[in-house]
Amino acid sequence: MILKKPLVTEKSSALLDKKGQYGFVVDHKASKDEIKKAVEEFYSVEVATVNTMIQRGKVRRNRRTGQISGYTNKYKKAFVTLKEGFNIDFFENI
Repeated sequence: MILKKPLVTEKSSALLDKKGQYGFVVDHKASKDEIKKAVEEFYSVEVATVNTMIQRGKVRRNRRTGQISGYTNKYKKAFVTLKEGFNIDFFENI
């Protein structure tokens, strides 16, 4: 499965309002072409561009001692811009 979940944060909501870009958490090994095909098939839309980035894991520290106890998992984000006239509603089935 290439698309893991939609990315619904304050920053992604601002990107949606400002540039019309939708955010997704995707498989770490997925290419831009694979992401484009997956979004087009799953949401029945046409994709103009795909931008990706890998978010590295953040450090987890112990509160009392301040020692590093590990890291969160890294993941890949994809920001998808749709062609004119298309949109995605993440909350339509709720």
